[in-house]
Amino acid sequence: MNQSLAGIAAHVDGPSAEASQPPTGHRRAEDRLNVRSSLAFFAVHLIPFLAIFTGVTRTALILAFVAFTTRMFFITAGYHRYFAHKTYRLNRVSQFVLAFGGTMAAQKGPLWWAAHHRNHHRFSDTERDVHSPKRGFWWSHVGWILCDKYNKADRTQIRDFASYPELRFIDRHDWIGPWTLGVICFAIGGWSGLLIGFFASTVVLWHVTFTVNSVAHVFGRRAYETDDTSRNTLLVALATGGEGWHNNHHRYPWSARQGFRWWQVDATYYVLRALSWVGIVRDLRPVPAAVIAEARVAKARRRASDTSP
Repeated sequence: MNQSLAGIAAHVDGPSAEASQPPTGHRRAEDRLNVRSSLAFFAVHLIPFLAIFTGVTRTALILAFVAFTTRMFFITAGYHRYFAHKTYRLNRVSQFVLAFGGTMAAQKGPLWWAAHHRNHHRFSDTERDVHSPKRGFWWSHVGWILCDKYNKADRTQIRDFASYPELRFIDRHDWIGPWTLGVICFAIGGWSGLLIGFFASTVVLWHVTFTVNSVAHVFGRRAYETDDTSRNTLLVALATGGEGWHNNHHRYPWSARQGFRWWQVDATYYVLRALSWVGIVRDLRPVPAAVIAEARVAKARRRASDTSP
């Protein structure tokens, strides 16, 4: 087996179109779900149910919690805020650790992930957006992953990190991370540790991550009048470690912090701040005061409009 679990869902033998190509009026073959990879993706969802034969141990539940929370951090702090947006700096060793930890989430490699995400910001909610909800909630949540079209990523979008051979290696061999974690979960918790600690937590991790693309573009409030449908959604923010403040993020994606206000919980940022105190993380990029003030002015304008006769 030469791919991660998410790679199973995305890797096919057919042709792959570049993310920068706009769809035509008719759905192309590469836009349709690939039956073989889709069946593999959904089969992974059924594997945890085998726990009815093994039982669910306390060790397995602890493994599931730890595997979920740590991998969510690797996705939010690593794949997203570091590789996609460069909102802080790391040394080369820490950079590789973050990349490898991200592959454990079975969402393919850091270069693939970040390149597509950069295109998402570049073409948000246009025909060239890789996962706009304007093409349907299902498409934005998971459909785009299961089609042929985005099987590969345009490396020109990620030249800055693609220059590192170790990142190219881990991106090409993204199966190493999830297999390593799966073996660790089995070694610690046995079959229950594998089924619940690894597979169940991976399925939950997938869909919680995907809500940022789907739910956070459909439900919630908009503090900023951006050119896309991004919204701030508290429940998504709590589940993803701060990624649910998505309208904030689309207004100013260069900040390491996505919860712009003190009451907007952003657990990922809190961990990054702590890591900056010990010198692992450097140069955390802040939210400009003018951007925060912009939301306050807009809120005051909306209130005045609501109360006017």
